Amino acid sequence: MDRKKFIRNGILGIASLATAAKFLESCSKSDNDETDSENSGDGSCTVSPSETKGPFPIKTPSQLVLENIKSDRVGIALLINLKIENTKTDCSPLANVLVDVWHCDKDGNYSEYGGTQMQQTDYTSVHFLRGRQTTNANGEVSFISIYPGWYQGRAPHVHVEVLSASGTSLLVTQIAFPETISNQVYSSTNYAAHGQADTSNTSDNVFSDSLSEELATMTGNLTDGYTLSKTITVSA
Repeated sequence: MDRKKFIRNGILGIASLATAAKFLESCSKSDNDETDSENSGDGSCTVSPSETKGPFPIKTPSQLVLENIKSDRVGIALLINLKIENTKTDCSPLANVLVDVWHCDKDGNYSEYGGTQMQQTDYTSVHFLRGRQTTNANGEVSFISIYPGWYQGRAPHVHVEVLSASGTSLLVTQIAFPETISNQVYSSTNYAAHGQADTSNTSDNVFSDSLSEELATMTGNLTDGYTLSKTITVSA
């Protein structure tokens, strides 16, 4: 929940600043507990699952240094927040590495590809929903996008590749979405015509053996959009 909006709208009838302070303190503790749980996991510091780039990787990522990768695509707003950590330094943040992301649009189509049996719509001359950023001192990057759609045989997902500053690939992985949120999104305006995903996370050939390590943490709603948060760990 947006805390500023909570205070501004007076949800649950907060009667005093003291009560509000107590609520925010409780929220802060809860948020910190969730973050600590996500970062620590089972107490180990292991590399995130390695996955295929898939059939539609970025062709020229060095030319797509973008924070806003939405382009002309229509859909529910999605802020992608990624944190990159390094196993060789006890999972401390990894600064100054390159992070590439790419995913399909609401109808399941990828830019830079098309005109084939795999994807009939031809988007070979455009570059939507693809981008590259460099991690800051906290190992973080963000991308402004839309909630991805799906295509036959795959659960909804985002592709991520982490590379060294010189361009050496450190890890290719994928991020899965909570199905309850995807179901709501795919019933909404702009997505409903494409229908619900035909493949669940547990039956997906990428996520079926590693879903707990690749599932995104999501906050938000259909009206305001969603924020995806994920920590990705590499060996650098």
